[in-house]
Amino acid sequence: MSQSKREQVVSHLRYIRQELREMHQGVIEDGLLPEAGELRGVMAQMEALLELLEGKTPRKKEGEL
Repeated sequence: MSQSKREQVVSHLRYIRQELREMHQGVIEDGLLPEAGELRGVMAQMEALLELLEGKTPRKKEGEL
């Protein structure tokens, strides 16, 4: 894996990890589940990371132009 690709992966993983930590803290401290939009955002980041690792171009989701 090239150095720049490795840096991108590390950056994505740090962001995802931070988002998940914040969600976990909300569940533990406040007993609140994360908003659906927050979960979708983390899932989108994980999909982007997977696409980066696989070297694929992002595919369009149903309903997107």
